[in-house]
Amino acid sequence: MSIGPRDPQVCDVLIEAGWVVPVVPRGVVLADHAVAVRDGAVIGIHPIAEARELYLPAEHVKRPDAALIPGLINAHTHNPMTLMRGVADDLPLMTWLNDHIWPIEGRIIGTDMVADGVTLAIAEMLRGGTTTCNENYFFPDVQAQVYKRHGFRAVVGLPVIDFPTAWAKDDDEYFDKARQVHDQWLGDPLIGTAFAPHAPYTVKDSSFERMAMLAEQLDIPVHCHVHETQGEVDDAMSATGLRPLARLDRLGVVSERLIAVHMTAVNDADIALCADKGVSVVHCPESNLKLASGFCPVARLQEAGINIAIGTDGAASNNDLDMFGEMRTAALLAKAVAGDATALQAGDALYAATMGGALAMGLAERVGSIECGKRADLVCVDLGALETQPIYHVLSQLVYSTGRQHVTDVWIDGVAKLRSRVLVDMDLDAIVANARSWGARISNA
Repeated sequence: MSIGPRDPQVCDVLIEAGWVVPVVPRGVVLADHAVAVRDGAVIGIHPIAEARELYLPAEHVKRPDAALIPGLINAHTHNPMTLMRGVADDLPLMTWLNDHIWPIEGRIIGTDMVADGVTLAIAEMLRGGTTTCNENYFFPDVQAQVYKRHGFRAVVGLPVIDFPTAWAKDDDEYFDKARQVHDQWLGDPLIGTAFAPHAPYTVKDSSFERMAMLAEQLDIPVHCHVHETQGEVDDAMSATGLRPLARLDRLGVVSERLIAVHMTAVNDADIALCADKGVSVVHCPESNLKLASGFCPVARLQEAGINIAIGTDGAASNNDLDMFGEMRTAALLAKAVAGDATALQAGDALYAATMGGALAMGLAERVGSIECGKRADLVCVDLGALETQPIYHVLSQLVYSTGRQHVTDVWIDGVAKLRSRVLVDMDLDAIVANARSWGARISNA
């Protein structure tokens, strides 16, 4: 994994770690290694002694008790909803959505709410080692501006839904605005776009057909809640005689572009269809557990060769953006659902939370692993804490013992975003005060 020549060369940062976990190849752990970064990209991965001879770094970071991993990728979230964290807990999905979340959104949604919610989410994600997210919410133009301002990598969803919202009044406006946002950010190194239809039960056939055609033309994913509950599937069967995924397939949506979120209520035919068409599935275990939505059969999907990613969902239903917690829950839940203690092993969970998300979002050539030529989205995780001792297997320790509180340093494109647990260029006190102000406003709305 070394590069030449052997003459010392300048780099922007050299990060030494007790362990480097590149994720690709899967399961590999490199003890006492260093990663060299220049112009935002990884240019070398070497044993520490060799790296010190090869590079003259502008910044030299030494973390002998840490594991250096790729930045975590939250493959499904609604980040403006951080401002609704805990507003309607312990309720079933449709009651939570129809009687609480949508009415609250109707009263508060707007550009300020979206900007402030995304800012709060960015700070939370960075402190937890997440460097990329797959966003699904309204006002994607505002979201993109905020992510870009903070140097955070994001794919913003271009919403499509059958009823008027603060973002758009009808089908044509949803699609016109989607094209405008896509064109505005086309080619940006940090911001991408994806179509984000809410769900099969809130989007009509003609919109899905139009979306499938445009997604192909624009070369972007389609990010959609699919088979989130058994009730959704039962209602679809009663109304159309088709399971939602089968309907989407008939409309041309099921392909390698589809990012199917949740997928708790699936049968053998659904799994075979996803495997055949190259669909990626985003597993959101904690949100599904909290809303009693069901259990995604991750082991069966893996056995079929389906790409698995991990997402937190929104903070209104989780109630956090903690990808370390999500990895652990995903691994434990997969074993219980499969009745197999070997299901979704630690290395698989970490892969899903990094490369799995990158593959789903069309970013695998840029992020998701620590490889020469890829962007330097990197995270140091302190394994020197009491709670992580002793260390036998680093991958297991990362998934089963560590938490987001052990993240010490984060880089995106080689730029420091968290340094020694302190956010860089973000005013934590102001963000907290603003969140509290929104909490008072929402409580009194």
